[in-house]
Amino acid sequence: MKGQKIFLLAAWLAFFTMANAQQYSRVVSLAPSLTKNIYYLNAQSGLVACTSYCHKAKEDDKTVVASMVTVNVERIVGLKPDLVLATSITNPEYIEMLRKFNIRVEVFPTPNSFAGVCSQFVEMGKLLGKEQDAVQQVANIKKEIEELKLLAATSSVNKKVFIQIGADPLYAVIPSSFMNDYILFANATNVAENLARGALSREAVIARNPDYIFVVTMGIVGEEEKKVWESFDNLNAVKNNKIFIIDSDLACTPTPPTFLQTMRLISEYLND
Repeated sequence: MKGQKIFLLAAWLAFFTMANAQQYSRVVSLAPSLTKNIYYLNAQSGLVACTSYCHKAKEDDKTVVASMVTVNVERIVGLKPDLVLATSITNPEYIEMLRKFNIRVEVFPTPNSFAGVCSQFVEMGKLLGKEQDAVQQVANIKKEIEELKLLAATSSVNKKVFIQIGADPLYAVIPSSFMNDYILFANATNVAENLARGALSREAVIARNPDYIFVVTMGIVGEEEKKVWESFDNLNAVKNNKIFIIDSDLACTPTPPTFLQTMRLISEYLND
């Protein structure tokens, strides 16, 4: 009898959780990274609107209701969503306006670690009724990340790495960013590890003399930046032909799958 009661209680809790998650059937995403997570969770059937930078969602004819800086609140309200997903980049005024219409808005701050990226993915999975899938994906990705870390740990060479974000102005990945874990997991040293802010001059990078330079940007700008760095013959990265370009849509997107893809690339370059 006791076992039967426990079974019934567990079944009731499972049903309650499922029912609670399923109420969010009309979702609006206000960030490309959040939209990608929705697709990775195979929950795109409930996605009704997105930003102009959510390329896959636009291909699926999802309604565009925002850019990176502006949000069309009236259009969102007209779609009658039961959940809006935003990031800390979204203007708080838009968030408050949406909440005044009794729309639930969940804000996901930019994570500062791989662990944070994973926990947000699982949290989104809970909201969209995909918690089990999210947990399993994270477990699989963490396992492969650990394998890459073990491989990197076999190297006794201290590799100094500079990851450049953008070109004008020039920014470096710093310790408070989830992207810093790319370097830490690769058993390397971030040349910007002592910086509190990412902005720095080209001269400062040259003084730190990185062994590897990763230019994280898009299109022709990346090629131009690579050529600029190659003009500094005394840089170790130039001497050894260790300047690489990584698409920002991959490296700068805080989702577990894109983190793993970027980590694979960086590991491959560092162990080449």
